[in-house]
Amino acid sequence: MVVLGIDPGLATVGYGVINKDSGGLSVIDYGVIETAKNESISARLMLIYEGICALIKKFKPDEIALEEIFYFKNQKTVIPVAEARGAIILACVKATGKLFEYTPLQVKSALTGNGVAKKPQVQNMVKLILELEQIPKPDDAADALAIAITHCQMGTAVSKNQI
Repeated sequence: MVVLGIDPGLATVGYGVINKDSGGLSVIDYGVIETAKNESISARLMLIYEGICALIKKFKPDEIALEEIFYFKNQKTVIPVAEARGAIILACVKATGKLFEYTPLQVKSALTGNGVAKKPQVQNMVKLILELEQIPKPDDAADALAIAITHCQMGTAVSKNQI
């Protein structure tokens, strides 16, 4: 099973593609979709939408996992990130008909057993679980891999998280 994990954002969208088979989990690819601050919001949302569509076309994931939005300290960023999530959700559901969401707490718990784990702990577990030589960079890509791993561990049994 191929799973695409997505860490949403407006400036940077992290993605991680993993394969789950009887041998365990392995990385297919990871990276980021970046948008420029000097572009209009509508242009940035279109870049994100097209980028996600291209990833889906290239990797043909069986399932897609997305991190749910969480409370932001900066209220100015919460709406643009929510708009970016909307573009991501549209691309995913239009292409596959299904999408699974996980909260940051679920991701941290699935990887470390601790819902309040710090980012370095989660990133180190991504490295260990996927048997990588180093922690994936940038952070958004490592976060997306963590979301994909969470989905593989929790699976479709968490139907309340399916869109």
